Amino acid sequence: MSAILEARGLSAGYGPTRVLSDVDLEVHEGGITAVLGRNGVGKTTLMKALVGLLPALSGKVVLRGQDVTAKGADHRARSGIGLVPQGREIFPRLTVEENLQVALDARGDRKGIPWDRIVELFPVVGQMRKRLGGNLSGGQQQQLAIARALTGDPKVLVLDEPTEGIQPNIVDDIQASLRRLRDEGGMTIVLVEQYLDFALEVADHLAVMDRGSVVLSGPSGSLDPEMVRRHLTI
Repeated sequence: MSAILEARGLSAGYGPTRVLSDVDLEVHEGGITAVLGRNGVGKTTLMKALVGLLPALSGKVVLRGQDVTAKGADHRARSGIGLVPQGREIFPRLTVEENLQVALDARGDRKGIPWDRIVELFPVVGQMRKRLGGNLSGGQQQQLAIARALTGDPKVLVLDEPTEGIQPNIVDDIQASLRRLRDEGGMTIVLVEQYLDFALEVADHLAVMDRGSVVLSGPSGSLDPEMVRRHLTI
């Protein structure tokens, strides 16, 4: 399975503070990669560097064989990266339908994923299409945020903490939707997670971070869960 998105010796940070140090990560096409780690180890910083919201201090980001290190978030989005940020960041004063329309308009060619497919994956989007985003529950907002990212028909979907603060039944729905996107559509998915059980259920590959670096990585079934868990708890 080939890599569709890679970090090669990637370092990044905020001002003089370096958060990532020489990170190597391969995201395999058509699979789900979970990036795990405790709070503060650099997971969100890595996602921002991958999608172009944060510049690299050194190293490379390679997307579909092309070096995009010097390219910004707009270019990377047009090249096929969709982001569901931590905290969801939906438009609370727009309806569900309008939130999706904004994402579709951003494509320019308006050739996103069809509405029927979005509703099939996330029925709540269809049920609440006229409701304001700010009036949805946290779990419903998360599903809307994922649907909004999908509207642009990305090749790689990046999700930062998709289960954070979400009720268990919605977590199950999100897990099922991610599997369908992989199994039926061949979509490549990268997700940041703190919860090992969720990652083991849904991901094909795991990358475990500690202190700004990837310290363990490999196919989910090849890593010792207890060793992974130690990096999540120490």
